Order: sequence, then structure tokens, then C-alpha cells
Amino acid sequence: MDEDISIINSNTRNEKIKNFFLNNKKKLLAFLLVVVIMLIFFFSYGEFKDYQRQKVSNLFYSTIIDYEESKKEKTVKKLTEIIELKDPTYSPLSLYYILDNDLISNTDRINGLFNILINKTSLEKEIKNLIIYKKGLYNADQVSENELLEILNPIIKSESVWSSHALYLLGEYFYSKNQKQKSKEFFSQIINSKKPNPDIITEAQKRLNRDLSD
Repeated sequence: MDEDISIINSNTRNEKIKNFFLNNKKKLLAFLLVVVIMLIFFFSYGEFKDYQRQKVSNLFYSTIIDYEESKKEKTVKKLTEIIELKDPTYSPLSLYYILDNDLISNTDRINGLFNILINKTSLEKEIKNLIIYKKGLYNADQVSENELLEILNPIIKSESVWSSHALYLLGEYFYSKNQKQKSKEFFSQIINSKKPNPDIITEAQKRLNRDLSD
């Protein structure tokens, strides 16, 4: 008897499953089609991104390999194009190359490239902080204290590994302006910072002991 009931239940369950598939055939096919399309898109997009990344890589390395003084403007144009592509690896490298080789003398133009990296490019947090620090370093000799503080504040207010570098830059900035009390405040902050760089601490301590002691 129990066996007969088990057979009936099994047949009923199979019938329900069969009816479910028959009644929802179109919906199931549509769902499977969507899944297939999503998988195709996912893998195609991944391949496309890899292709684009390789393309940018090739452009960067061919540009710096071919660089010579007579091709300066052409080099600048290509490196600027790479920065505008907002690639997380080769856009920063392109700006570093421009700065290291002094390829652009216009300050506004350089700051515009910095802003593309800082505000529009998807970067790892500490890479972004490094670029902010480099922007501060680039501008330190030509901007007011308020402008320099505005540039560096995002690092100073964070627990970035670049925080002590930014504080040291500000300490030196105010020392060069003979504003010794402000300079001392920033050097002292380095000593008390949460993620200090050992070398920066040593240099800050030297400055405090040698030039800013009461």
C-alpha cells in the first residue's frame, strides 16, 4: 500500500514538473537567453578591456622609446591622449614622464592633467594620494599658502602613507617664507602622525632641533 502511494506521489510530482515547464516554456527560454547574452557580454567586455589596456600599453612604451627632442610636441600630444584615456596605470605614468622630462612648461596645462587623474580617473587610494602630493610639490614654488593647503588637505586629513610627506612639504614651504611658527607646527605634526615615514620623521626632527628649537 505504501509503495502504491509512493508511486502515485512520484507520478504526481513528475506531472507537476512537466506542466510547470510546459506552462512556462516561453519564460524559461527567455531567461536562458538573457543568461547566455549576459555571459557573452561579460566575456566579450573582458576581452575588450584587455585589448584596450594592451593598446594603451603599446602606445605608451612606443611613445617614450621614440622620444627625442625634435619630436617633443608629438610626444606631448600622445602622452596627453593617454592621460585623457583615464587608464589607471598608463595615465599616471604618462604625466610622470612629462614632468620628469619637463615636456610642458605651461603650469595651467600641467594642473589640468593633474586634475584629470585626481578627479576623473579610477585609481587606487594611495596612488591618487601620491598624485595629489606630486601636484602639491609641483605647485609649491608658485602658489599661495591657501592654494597649497587646499591641494594637500585631502592627504593631511587622511591616514595616508603620504600624509607625512605632505606635512613635510608644508613645513618646508612655511620655513622658506620665514613663517617659523607655522613651519614648526607642521614638522611637529609629522612626529605625532599615525603613519609616519621613518626618513621623514628623521628629517623633521633635524629641522626642529636645528632651526626651530625655542
